[in-house]
Amino acid sequence: MKKIVLLCAAGMSTSMLVKKMEEAAAAMNFEADIAAYSVSEVKEVTKDADLVLLGPQVRYQLSKIKEDVSCPVEAIDMAAYGMMDGKAVMKRAVELIGE
Repeated sequence: MKKIVLLCAAGMSTSMLVKKMEEAAAAMNFEADIAAYSVSEVKEVTKDADLVLLGPQVRYQLSKIKEDVSCPVEAIDMAAYGMMDGKAVMKRAVELIGE
């Protein structure tokens, strides 16, 4: 099972995307633990993460977060985020994890 961490300003709006990603992962037969947190929790929640995705509202912190974690980090595509397109985000997540 892969651990995917989504980070946003407060962990609220991204929680909706988590649900859509979980549905997409199930349809893809991809086992993943997906959760959303506030970017302020980065050090606590990314210790064993396989991937960290940033909400558009915190994408400006990308380079700093890359320094803090040892897994791939990417900002979520704004269009996919805005449309809450869990399938597109999940597809990209699988690519980044390398599965």
